[in-house]
Amino acid sequence: MSSVPPQTFDVNNDLRKTCWVCFATEEDDRDAAWVRPCRCRGTTKWVHQQCLQRWIDEKQRGNSTTKVLCPQCNTEYLITFPKLGSVVLIMDIFDRIIYKMCPFVAGGIFIGSVYWTAVTYGAVTVMQVLGHKEGLNVMEKADPLFLLIGLPTIPVMLILGKMVRWEDYLLRLWRKHSSKLPLLSYIFGETSPLGLRIPADYAPLSDPISATRVLCGALILPTIATIVGKLMFGSVNSNFQRTLLGGIGFITIKGALKIYFKQQQYIRQAQRKILDFDEETQPSTSSPQEA
Repeated sequence: MSSVPPQTFDVNNDLRKTCWVCFATEEDDRDAAWVRPCRCRGTTKWVHQQCLQRWIDEKQRGNSTTKVLCPQCNTEYLITFPKLGSVVLIMDIFDRIIYKMCPFVAGGIFIGSVYWTAVTYGAVTVMQVLGHKEGLNVMEKADPLFLLIGLPTIPVMLILGKMVRWEDYLLRLWRKHSSKLPLLSYIFGETSPLGLRIPADYAPLSDPISATRVLCGALILPTIATIVGKLMFGSVNSNFQRTLLGGIGFITIKGALKIYFKQQQYIRQAQRKILDFDEETQPSTSSPQEA
């Protein structure tokens, strides 16, 4: 007799329909459509069709291909759609193809934009270095395939050349053999009687600002070389030779100043000292409890 009531109670609970979304029963709305979409038992196996539709809309967020699972038993809901007409089916196929192709098209547009920007920059650089008329004549006589390949390599080569940190190599060579040249050691201020401490080195290109500086410095180099060439080598008739000499002069002067600046910073760091703590000269930092 003790086993009959629990069994009757379970059967009654299983027959009772309760929507697990809105918690309404079939007595609350007798005209509502019910559905049993998963493996759940008891009252949680029933749900209103409209309530489940709204819940699925929230989960899919406009993407009808997203799979939706029952939050209790983790069963995938079986969702069907009415058959599409021929026109709508073709439009749906094209829409999916376009959706999958858009990332590749966007990537191609970006690469093409970068390429043609590099071509334009290369053409402007040629006219700037050789002169407007002579540069145009050279490009008109050149093979189009050579221009399409050669012009975009100009900014690439400038950037790669800018990334060669020849000043650092000269600095290392200088610090290694500076003791053999006392005059230059005196000019750089390396006359300390005590041995210099070797500061910790760091990688300049690890800073993102240095990367942008390399990019800007490389792309603006032809313009600076043209200006310096006109100022320092105005007597040279050839535009190419004048610009080449201006670029070499600018790089040399800039490199020498940069080497001097870095060496002075290096010496300053090497001569850094840590002072002893003096209680008399330091302000009192005692807490209110100690006072």
